Amino acid sequence: MRGLLVAAPMRVEAALISSAARGARVRKTGMGPARSKVAAAALAGEQADALLVLGFCGGLDEGSVPGEVIVADELYAASDEGHLEEPVACSTAGELLTLLAGRGMKVRAGRIACVSRLALGERRRELHAQGAVAVDMESVWLAAGAGARPFGVVRVVLDSPSHELLRPQAAAGAVRAARALRNVARSLHEWSPR
Repeated sequence: MRGLLVAAPMRVEAALISSAARGARVRKTGMGPARSKVAAAALAGEQADALLVLGFCGGLDEGSVPGEVIVADELYAASDEGHLEEPVACSTAGELLTLLAGRGMKVRAGRIACVSRLALGERRRELHAQGAVAVDMESVWLAAGAGARPFGVVRVVLDSPSHELLRPQAAAGAVRAARALRNVARSLHEWSPR
C-alpha cells in the first residue's frame, strides 16, 4: 500500500492535519484556482493509493455552523466567474461519510461550489440557490491530481451566514473548526479507500 495523499490548501490546515493524520502524506497546495492547478500537476506525479482534499470551507445555509463536516459528493466551479470546468464526482463520498459518522461531529454530504475569491453575504445565497451546501477555493481544480485514483473531499465549516468571519464570535468558531479538522484527520488512519 502506498498510502493516502492529503492536499491541504493553507499552512494552518496542513499543520493541523499533519499533527493528527498518522501515515498520511500531507501537501500544502496554496489557495485559489491558479495555485490549485499547479499543485494538481505535482500531486498527479506522487505515488499514493488515493487523494483526499481536506481543509476549511464556508457553509452556505443558515443551519451550517463552524465545526460542521461536509463530505463532497460533487464539486463544481462557479461558471459566473468564467470557470468552464465540468462538475467532478467524488468517488469516495459514501465511504468517507460512513467513516466520519458517529464520531461526535455534525457530518453531511453535499455539493461544494468552488470560487476564485471569498464568498460572503449575497454571494453565499446565490451559491446555495444553485444547490451547493458549502464553498471553497480549491477542490475542483485539485481533483485532476487524483488521476485514476480514488478521490475525496472533506471540508470543515469555518464560517457560515450566521457566523461570518468578521464578527466577534469568529474566534470561538475557528477553534471549533480546528478541533473538527483534527478529528477528521485522526479518523483517516482507519480508512482504506476502495
